[in-house]
Amino acid sequence: MDSLNSLNAFVHVAEARSFTAAGQKLGVSSSAIGKSIARLEERLGVRLFHRSTRSVTLTPEGAAFLERCRRIFGEVEAAEQEFAHSLGAPRGKLRVSMPIVGMLMMPALSAFMRAHPEIELELDFTDRLVDVIAEGFDAVVRSGDVADSRLVARPLGKFRFRLAASPAYLKRAGVPRTPDDLLQHACLHHRFATNGKLERWPLRAGRGRKDFTLDLPTTAVVNTIEPLIHLAEAGLGIACLPDFSIREQERKGTLVSVLDSYIHHSGTFRMLWPSSPYLSPKLRAFVDFMAAHLFT
Repeated sequence: MDSLNSLNAFVHVAEARSFTAAGQKLGVSSSAIGKSIARLEERLGVRLFHRSTRSVTLTPEGAAFLERCRRIFGEVEAAEQEFAHSLGAPRGKLRVSMPIVGMLMMPALSAFMRAHPEIELELDFTDRLVDVIAEGFDAVVRSGDVADSRLVARPLGKFRFRLAASPAYLKRAGVPRTPDDLLQHACLHHRFATNGKLERWPLRAGRGRKDFTLDLPTTAVVNTIEPLIHLAEAGLGIACLPDFSIREQERKGTLVSVLDSYIHHSGTFRMLWPSSPYLSPKLRAFVDFMAAHLFT
């Protein structure tokens, strides 16, 4: 038990970067935390922290050990949740990293919270490539390829891109019939917040032909999707948007798509989580719910 207490103290110090904050969280003094860490370091034969009067930082050995500890406590929590599952609904904190475009998934996330009120959902919206295990996330939602063998993946649904504009804009500026026509239109662009590059519009010169790039006008550039939708609805130009983000606008008729036969790109959203012999009830509930409701 003392070993688990030491590991718990270590994790709290590593996350808070403070012996005092860790002690306050655990209800003990900072000196007790310091002694516990010292005993742990002596037992392991390595230094886990660099200490100074102003900061506490992990050593490389400490960072590797933190990842192992998080796995251990994750397994303990999962086991507790598994045995408690028969006694009630899934419960506990669930940390999930979502892409910035995940803001458009809020209806499904809100429905999940209503369906599982005992699960405390902590959402982190970022397009940064997070380290699921090292940063203590239960799961992440991403649209890229899966390259981490430590993670399990489950597809949530497919999407494709559309070029969309308001009927008022198309009446005023004309409907583009070929990609070259876009050179005479107001084009609304998305810039990746992670690298500062403009997202390329996935144009293809007819069915079965090669992809190509046009030097399109840059009437406006934003780094999140919601403003693009607003600008397009306001009749200020044409935007390249994922289809799931404008379903409601297309249903209402405030946006219509153009040049569909010249847009070829599609993608898949996936849920990723650390590989384990079993899934905690809270994570299983989240994965199953999002797979069933995200794109419906």
